[in-house]
Amino acid sequence: MVWKISSSRKEQVDRFGVVIEKVIVPNGEERNFSYLDFAKGVCILPITADKEIICLKQYRHAIKSWEWELPAGMIDNESDAPIETAKRELEEETGNTADYWLELGSFYPSPGSTSEEIFLFAATGLHATEQRLETSEQIELHKLTMQEVKTLIEKGEFKHGAGLAAVLRYMLITDNR
Repeated sequence: MVWKISSSRKEQVDRFGVVIEKVIVPNGEERNFSYLDFAKGVCILPITADKEIICLKQYRHAIKSWEWELPAGMIDNESDAPIETAKRELEEETGNTADYWLELGSFYPSPGSTSEEIFLFAATGLHATEQRLETSEQIELHKLTMQEVKTLIEKGEFKHGAGLAAVLRYMLITDNR
C-alpha cells in the first residue's frame, strides 16, 4: 500500500524546498504529487514560577496579522537535537532560560502538504536573561494565566498550530485542565 515514486525533483525557494514527484498509487494510477520540504522545528510552553504562560504576539507577514503564539523556531542543522534548538529559541524570543524541560512529543502540522515535524516542550524554572530577536522578528511578550490562554483558544483568537498542540499535550500529560 506504499506509493511508488517514479520520478522526483526538488526546487529550493528560500528556506523551503518544493518537491515535485510522479507517484504510482496503490491502484496502479500515476499521479503528480508535490509538497513543501523544510526543516523540523520546535515549540515551547514556558511556564513561570507564578504558573503564567509566556505568550508572544508576533507579526506574521504570510497572513498580514499579529498572532498569539508560543516561542518556536526552526532546527537549523539536522544534526542538532530538538532540545538544544528549544533552549536557544526560548532565550532568543523571550529572554529566558529554563532549569527544567518536559518533552511533549512531536507532531506533523500538515502531513498532506509538508514534511515538517515539530517537537514540543514545556519549560519551567525560568531565569531572565536577554531577548535576542532576529532583525525580521516583531514580538511582544505577554504573561497569561493558563485560563487566559484557554479563553483565547476557545474564542478562536489563539490559532498557532504548534502552540495549540503544546498546550493540549501539556494538559493531557500533566492532567492540568
